[in-house]
Amino acid sequence: MSDGSRWRVVVSAPYARSCIDRYRRALEHGGCDAVFACATERLEEDDLLRLLPGAHGIICGDDRITSRVLDAAADLRVISKWGTGMDSIDVAEARRRGITVGNTPNAFSEPVADTVLGYALLAVRQLEKMNADMHGGLWQKPQLRSLSELTLGIVGVGNCGRAVARRAAAFGMRILGADVIDVDPQTLIATGLEQVRLQRLLHEADIVSLNCTLNPSSFHLIDSGALRAMQHGAFLINTCRGPVVDERALEDALLSGRLAGAALDVFEIEPLPADSRLRSLPNCFLAPHNANSSVRAAERVHENTIRALLEGLARPAQRPVAV
Repeated sequence: MSDGSRWRVVVSAPYARSCIDRYRRALEHGGCDAVFACATERLEEDDLLRLLPGAHGIICGDDRITSRVLDAAADLRVISKWGTGMDSIDVAEARRRGITVGNTPNAFSEPVADTVLGYALLAVRQLEKMNADMHGGLWQKPQLRSLSELTLGIVGVGNCGRAVARRAAAFGMRILGADVIDVDPQTLIATGLEQVRLQRLLHEADIVSLNCTLNPSSFHLIDSGALRAMQHGAFLINTCRGPVVDERALEDALLSGRLAGAALDVFEIEPLPADSRLRSLPNCFLAPHNANSSVRAAERVHENTIRALLEGLARPAQRPVAV
């Protein structure tokens, strides 16, 4: 600030908790007084209504930064999102008010793509089952399939979807992709991916990987109808956003045996409630929203998130956009 006073910054991103001292030093050096919120996964509206009045910036995770929150945060100038997805932020409203909103695009495509192929191998090669059998004293040899015998359907062929396609191509898989935007020709040539409509992808794919963003058109994209359209015995992998899948419909598909299995890293409610039926389904692999875990990728996001916040605060205040 030009008058010598300091910026007030809220840090609520859960991944910042492991290196609070680093954030504090960097922000103090940039003229900020940091307030660290105790967020396990995300802050809800009521949490932010208490924290953001008087704040000039926030380094957030998947916090619910809605128009109601922005109404109460009259001094807010910068929202710096730790990571890529910004579906929990009313970005349009923030920018209309002159608030700078930043993230780190393509931050975790590589580790997430690793996770997708890991789940595909786990399902198709039955590694976990054979390990459990052996530890249980059994010597059983199930009939397995190779990934090269199967078709992978990628829903959302952006940065992450393309990273999944590159890995699947190396395994010799046939690859289908569905996206509202045309897939770039280089990806089509390099991976052999065929862009098709979603209905065809669901009908033909042995494994379906969800790698799309969450928006009104993708909310519950995989509902009971979509699950019925999938091959009997197909396998579903969701590493994008939980609400893309209707969990109740998925539970029914898994219980009935229509789907052979699923792997979920993300959920409609996080952390996953203790009474979720998904916890009791042996054909559903579960993980705590951790597909993006990568030391190198996290380091890049730490640096970019702090830099984006400080650069945003240093710029002249933007005027709200008249409507």
